[in-house]
Amino acid sequence: MHDLPQQLANGLLLGALYGLIAIGYTMVYGIVQLINFAHGEIFMIGGFGALTAWLWLPDGTGVLVALPVMILLGMVFSVTVAIGAERFAYRPLRGGPRLAPLITAIGLSLVLQQLVWSFYPKARDGALSFPHFEGGRIDLGAFSISRGDLFLLIAAPACMIALGIFVSKTRTGRAMQATSQDPDTAKLMGINTDRIIVTAFGIGASFAAIAAVAHGLKYGEVQFRMGFIAGLKAFTAAVLGGIGNIYGAMIGGLVLGVTETLATAYMENVPGMSMFGGGAWKDVWAFVLLILVLLLRPQGILGSRGADRA
Repeated sequence: MHDLPQQLANGLLLGALYGLIAIGYTMVYGIVQLINFAHGEIFMIGGFGALTAWLWLPDGTGVLVALPVMILLGMVFSVTVAIGAERFAYRPLRGGPRLAPLITAIGLSLVLQQLVWSFYPKARDGALSFPHFEGGRIDLGAFSISRGDLFLLIAAPACMIALGIFVSKTRTGRAMQATSQDPDTAKLMGINTDRIIVTAFGIGASFAAIAAVAHGLKYGEVQFRMGFIAGLKAFTAAVLGGIGNIYGAMIGGLVLGVTETLATAYMENVPGMSMFGGGAWKDVWAFVLLILVLLLRPQGILGSRGADRA
């Protein structure tokens, strides 16, 4: 157990990544009651957008100098796709059966994967190399982090603080809360609910793009299939925290990341459970946790408090 602080740090960083993606799920669900299963691919497209920016920049450009451009182009890619999906795929189905947008989201997910596969021929053979910070790990006493994790360490709390202020203090944020609680009454009060829904898709996509850049810096690669598992984990995090609750999404991500990391590291040392340890089971434990939460507390850790939904 001497490496417990390191494993906890690894789990919290992984959970912060899941939480950033999960916010997109929970914001959209909180307003239009839609589980956007294409959100994982929006995350993936943000990573390829950032990689495209890196490839366009002159040779010799440092990662730190290129990072703002990479984030910006990644966000442009993700937000454009998310808003296009809302306008042309989801909005026409908004008044239809609940199953129709769900099936559309799954289909859109597959379409986006294949589009990226077509536009990036090198991605067909596996992962593409993503720029990363040079140098060794940063020692913080009881644990260490990679230089790529520094971006995630700064971006995750900054995004949550900015989102909390936006939702609670701005006029658009209060309109999002009103639309979440009662969209029909919000319309009667003069709120343009279509614009609010587009805003929710855009914010979720922006956070997904930031998470994609963090993923690339952390692991040094992107691939066109990376959105599938990441999207499922983020959806799990949103459910764990209480889907529809923006703070719950991040908390659910942190819980999921720590659980996954600790189970992977220590389960093989438990007598009679060694076969369930190691990296091969890391995805399984995430969904075991989801099943337990659904059985014991179906509303999630924070439930669905109207004031915190967006």
